[in-house]
Amino acid sequence: MARDQGLEELIYDELRATPCITDKAMFGGWAWLLCGNLLCGARDDGMLVRLGKGNDAWALAVTGIEPMLSRGKHMHGWVRAGASVYGDDDMRCQLIAAALQFVGSLPKK
Repeated sequence: MARDQGLEELIYDELRATPCITDKAMFGGWAWLLCGNLLCGARDDGMLVRLGKGNDAWALAVTGIEPMLSRGKHMHGWVRAGASVYGDDDMRCQLIAAALQFVGSLPKK
């Protein structure tokens, strides 16, 4: 997978003021971590967002959001948002806020 630098910039802008954020190459793209826990990612096929098991139904009801698959296996609690979704500022902010809420509840690594 190739990286999507435009999407990466959008995510950087959203997370710039959030304490304890780090980033690194992962998932064939770029990933962000909150206190060592995976939060979200950017790839050429969309924005990956960690909402937590049982917290993703609302997102999966949105057109343009699908379950995240890794090697054909459903990654429960993760979703992949297409360009029509992450290009919408309000929806992108809502997804990132939900990810921050869930991942912020996890123990720091």
